[in-house]
Amino acid sequence: MSTPATAPDRFTEFVLEHENDDTARLLLSKERWKDVDIDLAVNTILSRRKLRDKVPAWYSHAGLAYPVKLSAEQCSSQDTAGYKAALALRLHRGQAENGSRLHGSPSAAPVMEATENGDLPLADLHIADLTGGLGVDSWAFSKVAGKVFYNEIVPALAYAARHNFLTLGASGISVHNSTLSPGSAAGLLDGFRPGIIFLDPARRADNGKKVFMIEDCRPDVLGLKDELLELSKYLMVKLSPMADISMVTEKLGRQCSELHVVASGGECKELLAVLDRDFDGECHIVSCSDAGRADRGIFSFTRTEERSASASFISGKDEAAGHAFLFEPGKALMKSGAFNLISSRFGIKKISRSTHLYLFSEETLATALKDYGKVFRILEVLPMNGRGIRLAGEKYPEAEVSARNIRMSSDQLRKKLGARNSERYHIFGSEYLFVTEK
Repeated sequence: MSTPATAPDRFTEFVLEHENDDTARLLLSKERWKDVDIDLAVNTILSRRKLRDKVPAWYSHAGLAYPVKLSAEQCSSQDTAGYKAALALRLHRGQAENGSRLHGSPSAAPVMEATENGDLPLADLHIADLTGGLGVDSWAFSKVAGKVFYNEIVPALAYAARHNFLTLGASGISVHNSTLSPGSAAGLLDGFRPGIIFLDPARRADNGKKVFMIEDCRPDVLGLKDELLELSKYLMVKLSPMADISMVTEKLGRQCSELHVVASGGECKELLAVLDRDFDGECHIVSCSDAGRADRGIFSFTRTEERSASASFISGKDEAAGHAFLFEPGKALMKSGAFNLISSRFGIKKISRSTHLYLFSEETLATALKDYGKVFRILEVLPMNGRGIRLAGEKYPEAEVSARNIRMSSDQLRKKLGARNSERYHIFGSEYLFVTEK
């Protein structure tokens, strides 16, 4: 399989002309276009459809090559790649400025336009991406780092990455095609001295099924981490958002200094672990509610802080009805498990110990909390019983319905209410029925 480098104008023209066509028919009719690699063109068309919203900066370049369709599905989004680049920049600057790690969020917003002020990339920041894949993360790293070492085990992906980086104007990236395995890292890097090594291990088993346990991913992060930390101060590892945070931090050990829970578009997209060669302490959990706005919606804490925090609880229906707003934490904040700290830090009241919804009345706080999740104005609080459900169904026949910590699912509660799906109202069923609007 070739890349479009041999005839970029014709290849780009074909992709744009047929980007909305039935790709199965294109493959069946490949003999009509002798001057175009139809297999590559079809993969490119399918990949571009996935990247239209995911990585818009790449979608705008029709001449990029995508030899493996799955790589577009598995690659980082533009926002999450930018978050990693901002985090790499913060780690490097923290080390350069005072030799210590800075807790919390990346100090800058996403870095897609970071080079405009002329201060980036930094010549002394070198990053090695040893599981390069499609190359979106390496491309983002090149915005902040003077040198990026991209390595990919699949030859076709590495070959396409070289072409794509040139087409995108991404400078400072060297492309390599080698296998990473225990004992091979130093030889693979061949004299390149990174300050940060990045791994995005494959989360699929040999049979194609998705895996979530860190030890089931390839390459073997647990078997490689000590070796890689001898070559670099920092090791950054992208993991499945389905992975258990406590289990991940325990397996990565005391050098795991930060575990970022990164959301984008309202969904939890990835866990991002930072290992620091010189660190021996308690890991900070960092929840990012929106990677596209990495300077906002950041919540950082340790497990010790969460265990020591005291949440305030609603004492009954009358107190619940006396509050004006309901806060529903975003996916990243929920995944992080900071349930008591949400109450104590923001000064808001939890509905109950096991129901992670919070009530408050301050208008100014409503604005601030929107960076961390969804805020609803409470219209009415009703008892969670037959009469309350009947009354809510009669008064609010159109509503989104969520069941929380009760003996029925959201669908079951919706049927009991007789409510049709609508964004007009939202009914939270917990100890009480909270009827809200945004």
